[in-house]
Amino acid sequence: MSITHVLIVDDDTETRELVTSIVEAEGYRVSQASDARSAQRQLDGEKVDLMVLDLMLPGRDGLTFCRELRGEGVVTPIIMLTAKGDDFDRVLGLEMGADDYLPKPFHSRELLARIKAVLRRSESPAGSSVSGSTPRFISFEGWRLDTGKRELISSDDVVVLLSSAEYEILVAFLTWPQVVLSREKLLSATHGRSAVISERSIDTQVGRLRRLLGDDARTPRIIKTVWGDGYLFTPDVT
Repeated sequence: MSITHVLIVDDDTETRELVTSIVEAEGYRVSQASDARSAQRQLDGEKVDLMVLDLMLPGRDGLTFCRELRGEGVVTPIIMLTAKGDDFDRVLGLEMGADDYLPKPFHSRELLARIKAVLRRSESPAGSSVSGSTPRFISFEGWRLDTGKRELISSDDVVVLLSSAEYEILVAFLTWPQVVLSREKLLSATHGRSAVISERSIDTQVGRLRRLLGDDARTPRIIKTVWGDGYLFTPDVT
């Protein structure tokens, strides 16, 4: 069994060493990078199971790097680490494709809890968080979800890669179609209690999922907002 590989990307040597010591003490294998370019070389050279990525990097900042990786189809889980802690930066990071967000200064136990939660989402058996009997293929509105490979496939066979949070939310919708799901329910489906602890972040992930499905946010057909209650997945599911 291979050891989980965590890549720490931060231009501050003291922070890199601190995070490395915390993560290594938990039994994970750790690599370090001081900027986006060296991080990219690490990703190209070997398998990385999770990346802890600082927002304020020299050259390409963390948000830009995260957006580029997601645009290239890289689905490595990313926890954004930054000194900025306001809602705007957190939601922006999630919109760029980060799986979670942790402001500095942080407690070692919180960092480890978030790493474990994100890894659990990305490594858990397909649909295990919402249903013990999720089928291999689920079809809706011309789309097909392969729960074995965790891939979303369009009607013309184009594969759309999903982040772990996007995948879990979609499985929740497919498990309970045509039922209003509260943000609390969606947080539970994505292990949100120990990961992205914010109802607003659920709105961000739903928005990303809408864009991937080509669902117009102004007049959505697939995922409708039920004001004050949550979201309704409208298509028939087979």
